[in-house]
Amino acid sequence: MVRDRDRRLNTARSATHRLGTLENPLDFMAEDHLREREVCTLIDSMVEGEPVDHEDIAMMRTFLIDDLPKHLADEESDLFPLMLERCDPDEEIDKMITRLQADHRHAIGDSPAIAALIVAQADRKKPLSETDCAKMSDFATHARRHLILENAILLPLARARLTKADLEKMRAHMLERRGQATEQGAEHAG
Repeated sequence: MVRDRDRRLNTARSATHRLGTLENPLDFMAEDHLREREVCTLIDSMVEGEPVDHEDIAMMRTFLIDDLPKHLADEESDLFPLMLERCDPDEEIDKMITRLQADHRHAIGDSPAIAALIVAQADRKKPLSETDCAKMSDFATHARRHLILENAILLPLARARLTKADLEKMRAHMLERRGQATEQGAEHAG
């Protein structure tokens, strides 16, 4: 079990560095979803009073403060508009996107406070307060529900509807958001 957890965490930690090599930006989004699930698992561990090492604390903080906002921007600025353009009205993608955008506002609003609790807990030797545990558990539960909707419905639908040009444009924008724009990426961003 520990070996599987370590393997998943190592996979999750390396995802950001691999964006430049991914042909399909939807694959990178799926990797971000894996990383978010790992953060939720580590949050659960902290809430249960299990020790979480400093490397995991740093990974959670980086994901919540740096990577999650970029991921949400990937969806808000590129994926959602493209899905609205490509999906048929009877697929009611607009309703799903409205719900996902509300989830994003929740995540953006809460993730800095959750990151602060995580970092503060790493420096303390006493257990988290009941209030802090409730906040962290609520955040992880909400994130998991959101990920279920995106992984089960949104990403498969995106794989079916988005064109190669859509994906190239998304990839270029994602690279730009991460300061990794290449000449090829810049050409596709236009």
